[in-house]
Amino acid sequence: MKAAPTLSPAFLQPAGGKLPEPLLTLRQQRGKALVDMPLPTRKTENWKYSSRHLKLTEELATSLPSGRKAGPGLALDHPHILIHNGVVVPEASDFPELDGIEISSFADLDDDTAGQLAERLDNTLDNQAIQMARLNAARFEDGLYIRLKPGAVLEEPLYVIIETDAGASGSAYPRLYVDVGANSQMTLVEEYISSGDDAALVDSVTEFSLGEGANLTSIRLSLEGDSVQHIGATGARLLGHARLDSHTVGFGGPLRRHDLQVRLEQPGAECRLNGVAVSQGKQHYDNHTTIEHVAPHCNSEETYRNIAADESHIVFNGRIHIHEDAQKSAADMNNKNLLLTTGAEIDAKPELEIYADDVTCAHGATIGQLDDRSLFYLVSRGISRQHANTLLTMAFINELVEQIPVEAVRQTTQARLNQFIEQAFEEA
Repeated sequence: MKAAPTLSPAFLQPAGGKLPEPLLTLRQQRGKALVDMPLPTRKTENWKYSSRHLKLTEELATSLPSGRKAGPGLALDHPHILIHNGVVVPEASDFPELDGIEISSFADLDDDTAGQLAERLDNTLDNQAIQMARLNAARFEDGLYIRLKPGAVLEEPLYVIIETDAGASGSAYPRLYVDVGANSQMTLVEEYISSGDDAALVDSVTEFSLGEGANLTSIRLSLEGDSVQHIGATGARLLGHARLDSHTVGFGGPLRRHDLQVRLEQPGAECRLNGVAVSQGKQHYDNHTTIEHVAPHCNSEETYRNIAADESHIVFNGRIHIHEDAQKSAADMNNKNLLLTTGAEIDAKPELEIYADDVTCAHGATIGQLDDRSLFYLVSRGISRQHANTLLTMAFINELVEQIPVEAVRQTTQARLNQFIEQAFEEA
């Protein structure tokens, strides 16, 4: 019997970065736990469709160099923080002015704060299920720590630009920890971009901790180039009456993977997860979501829409888990998928796991093509067939894009999606 592949020892080399002692100790412990870590295969359930796209060659094991002072993408006129190749670049950032917010790189934390952070890292994620988050914990060279004090309100959206310079082969391990205090409120935009054409790996982890009554809007844009594999994980823990609004938009690549895990831990917590993924050529995109209803009287709403063109492949796996004590839970999941060509493929797997008897839950998934009657109607009114295809396809996802609450992000996203769709029909 052929032995299962394991993580190359090259990925276990000591990571660089000047971190406080508690975080260095944590990283060393995580690294020791990765020795002989099995890599996902087709027999790994949550990697069934994506394992063949994961290329962890030894040339990717080297950490990409940091220090470049790049300009931000969307955030020219807004508070923003640049993370370049996994390292925070303060001199290229514009920190928000608010007494109720603390922002620091991991490297600049004092030992007491770093010790508290080390105890909280990884507490929002099931690291046994998300193998690559474990690799991030062993390799991060820096990170971004954001703490919103109780009752504070950040009026403007805060942009975090995570840039990868793929001018050489290697890997980067961006890390964010966001502590949203009780009754505080903020909007966070994560924009993942890249430059260069060499093969690169981005293994990112973002964690949210929401106190009682906290309100967080999270917007995540995956916009890297075609040479970059992106494997991301986002975890969130919500206390009583906290609310998380999540909006994710992703464009395909050689491998795009995002695991989103939300735990509703106290009564009254609620979340809304909206997601859009598009792919073309031979690109691959994989969204895995999990919502854990741990406490009673919690609500969740999830809507994901995917578009695949050419010979590309998209995976959506959405799981809602209603725990035994989570009575009076309300959960709804909706997944719609659009195939633009016969060579494209979308695999959808909605899951409900319910152990409470007084709940209201529903889920559904559809996969189809553009409606011929609607297309005929538009063409018969003098609209070109290509433009009609673009209009109908954009309408399929625009309902979710319109819900992005930041106008600059919404407009940029619509323009990028429109460009993608027009190109898909040009090549069809």
